[in-house]
Amino acid sequence: MKLIGIVGTNSNTSTNRKLLQFMRKHFSSQAEIEVCEIKHLPAFDEPEDRQAPTEVQALCEQIAAADGVIISTPEYDHTIPAALKSAMEWISYTTRPLINKPVLIVGASHGLLGTSRAQMHLRQILDAPELKARVLPSSEFLLGHSLAAFDESGDLVYANKVQELEEIFEEFQLFVKINQQLVKENHFKTEQSKAFSWESVIWGGERA
Repeated sequence: MKLIGIVGTNSNTSTNRKLLQFMRKHFSSQAEIEVCEIKHLPAFDEPEDRQAPTEVQALCEQIAAADGVIISTPEYDHTIPAALKSAMEWISYTTRPLINKPVLIVGASHGLLGTSRAQMHLRQILDAPELKARVLPSSEFLLGHSLAAFDESGDLVYANKVQELEEIFEEFQLFVKINQQLVKENHFKTEQSKAFSWESVIWGGERA
């Protein structure tokens, strides 16, 4: 199984990057996880020529080629970082590779709550018509006190959290397989969703 893990911040010191790097190593016998950065993406601004920057196109191609996506988000002011929101806007503007793509949301925070509000907000964003990802339901991985959560080797030191993460990852792998079968049987709905535009809703398809 091929997955990509998106570091949901432009911070160079984020423990969310450490969490994804730990997952890549810990689950290496079960899946290939490529850790992807968004810190080099420009802020979203609809280009006049309607062509997304090369970096955005590359990220979209990585998402399209993966069986599933893991997003690790920090929490700033009760929501996701601006850099992650901007990345979602670029993805929804381009080829929309997240449509019908299985997504697992995880998060790490310096405080106790482990990004619970940000994860809830990200679920709402991923349900937008232009994104329409299939987010693993009824499961969330919240890593609090993340500054003390990793040792010098990058291993997660909280045994209970390792066990919790293993259970969620096993569930996500099954979710990916079920989703692949579902999408295979309903392929036309994916293409239909990628063609969605608010202009067609407003003007009944008479204007684009």
